Amino acid sequence: MQAYKEVVVKTPLPLRILPYLSVAVFLLIWELAVRTGMIPSVLLAPPSQVFSLFIDKLTQPNPDGAVLAVHAWTSLQEALIGYGLSLLVGIPLGLAMGWFRVVEGLARPIFELIRPIPPIAWIPLTVFWFGIGLAGKVFIIWIAGIVPCVINSYVGVRMTQPTLIQMARTYGANDWQIFCGLCVPSALPMVFGALQIALAYCWTNLVGAELLAANTGLGYLITMGGRLARPDIVVLGMVSVGVSGAVLGFIIDCIEKRLLAGIRR
Repeated sequence: MQAYKEVVVKTPLPLRILPYLSVAVFLLIWELAVRTGMIPSVLLAPPSQVFSLFIDKLTQPNPDGAVLAVHAWTSLQEALIGYGLSLLVGIPLGLAMGWFRVVEGLARPIFELIRPIPPIAWIPLTVFWFGIGLAGKVFIIWIAGIVPCVINSYVGVRMTQPTLIQMARTYGANDWQIFCGLCVPSALPMVFGALQIALAYCWTNLVGAELLAANTGLGYLITMGGRLARPDIVVLGMVSVGVSGAVLGFIIDCIEKRLLAGIRR
């Protein structure tokens, strides 16, 4: 078999610089807007002040009681546990709902009732059920992440080509064999899409989860910044949430590409 070399198209230098240039211009405009008084400093901290606070928070626990690494590690633990549980429950449930009519009939009505409820609305009940510890925060994050897992997995199975299913039946395959050998592999691109969407849902609901009387975490850091009327702390917490989420998304994307490349081979 003839081997084909992948053609790599190099991006022109101006296009490679453009994203960094846009970020630099944005930060410059932000800095000037605050420094010149167009935006009062009591409402928004300039990037230089946020960066200075970032350096201080690497070693200084005041005024919120913990260094930045402790806040980030707490949030990471809560988010990853909730995210992992949402994948563990949501993906198999969605796959089964997409193929087995009995599972769909039993699970879909309940899922459709729960799906529109915002995860934040569960906070009062979560306090009653789990208290204010780790379990309550993980539950809120799990509720947020399970929805895209179920939907994407369900749709992925439903998108399996009917011709292939009929051909498998012609050769004597039963429902379980078709589900495992045909529907699940066919749904994998949608399932991998759910990994990114669920991660975004879990990470964005992290702040709400940490409203449960937390004493550490990036959401707690943002909350304390608001209570102390410190916009620099609020912005630092928001930037930390954004950067951490982007890094996690990049890692998931790399894993997804490797797994899909292995499957295609």
